[in-house]
Amino acid sequence: MSYKDYMVRATAADAQIRAFAATTRDLAEYGRKAHNLSPIAAAALGRLMTGTVMMGTMMDNDQDLITVKMDGDGPLKGVLATADRFGNVKGYVTNPYVVMEPNASGHLNVGGGIGEGTLTVIRDMGLKEPYVGQVPLYTGEVAEDLTYYFTKSEQTPSSVGLGVLVERENLSVIAAGGFIIQLLPFASEEVISKLEENLTKFSSVTDILKAGKTPEDLLNIILEGFDIEITDKIDLNFFCNCDKDRVERALMLIGRKELQELIDDGKPIELCCQFCNKKYVFKTSELLEIQRNLK
Repeated sequence: MSYKDYMVRATAADAQIRAFAATTRDLAEYGRKAHNLSPIAAAALGRLMTGTVMMGTMMDNDQDLITVKMDGDGPLKGVLATADRFGNVKGYVTNPYVVMEPNASGHLNVGGGIGEGTLTVIRDMGLKEPYVGQVPLYTGEVAEDLTYYFTKSEQTPSSVGLGVLVERENLSVIAAGGFIIQLLPFASEEVISKLEENLTKFSSVTDILKAGKTPEDLLNIILEGFDIEITDKIDLNFFCNCDKDRVERALMLIGRKELQELIDDGKPIELCCQFCNKKYVFKTSELLEIQRNLK
């Protein structure tokens, strides 16, 4: 079966509701393979990248970036994802090799893996200082934490659903995706009640996507009984903008003394991108050139 990740944006109930839904199997699988993630780490990263890439499309300006990170006291330690408004996202897990027993319902215990801590949302909109919102982790299960964040930090009543299904035998991701449903301030009590009823009956994101359903189908199920207008369809990609020049600039920041120590060692050094695991090798001659270019 071939996949191509995308998301849709929509309004419903005469624009009293705005909605986002995505299928992200390719994103989650790319992240799993790039970082050699355990199943629980793959689920955590896949969920957070899915939520973050949908949040990215809420931004207004082409240069805007959003970063969402969860820092906890569980064995995964932390998960981070960064997205732009065009459907590009990247991310990593601090401890990618964690293995844990399933939770009480028999599913991957992402909440236990992340533990207690904080969820931080950083919006870089090209201003002098980025906007930073932070809330305590609610459950560590990602979707519930993003729901809590929207309600507490942005005062936007929201429902977030995220899912990543990992195949037990070869550990590959076989389904992933999610939705964000938000009520606008003028939503009527009738609309709120109907939406709450629909969400109560909703099964799970991965059950629906595993059955071959689309993001449009997801919205039709969640927003049953409402008029739905799809306003956008956006391709999604795991995209890392690292290159050797960027890594070289980072090397320049470590300082002349530390560079000299690397040069004196006389061996090539290998640096790895935290987001995509791509490796960059610098020979001693290149380190000397970097040192010469330091002001």
